[in-house]
Amino acid sequence: MRDELRISRVPDSVIDDAVLVLSELLSNACRHGRPLRSSNSGNSGNSSNNGSSHNGDNRNGSGATVDDGDVRAAWRVDDAGRLTVEVTDGGGPTRPVPATPSVTARGGRGLNIIKALAEDWGVRDDAPGEVTVWVVIAAGNRHDDFATRVASPSAIAAAELQFADPFEDLS
Repeated sequence: MRDELRISRVPDSVIDDAVLVLSELLSNACRHGRPLRSSNSGNSGNSSNNGSSHNGDNRNGSGATVDDGDVRAAWRVDDAGRLTVEVTDGGGPTRPVPATPSVTARGGRGLNIIKALAEDWGVRDDAPGEVTVWVVIAAGNRHDDFATRVASPSAIAAAELQFADPFEDLS
């Protein structure tokens, strides 16, 4: 993926974001989604794909699809240089939505990370029983770094940590 994206002149910072996004999407598909139906996975392996953009209106650009039968991952670069990464699975009991985990929670931050990195993202229903989460990462439109795009914990969430309590005994 990295080499193909570099050939398409995608900046390294966008490739790094795309790798993180793809990792989060695949993790969510494995944890929350059902496998694709075997009849939908006939094109296993790497293949060239000039597939549609997230809203189905762009068939230009370069890209690739990997389908292992359980989940399908794809990426493409459109003519404007935007990178779209998407993962399709067999759906799950709920729709993917960003969570509001507690500060001490071990998970639940993936879609918030994706939202912070993305120009746009969403969920679409494809063939019956298939759900795709797509993420658009724009090249060249990033004027800030990741840390400034992620909200800090709220005062209420920070209070849950109770940092002050252990230090009160020292005074």
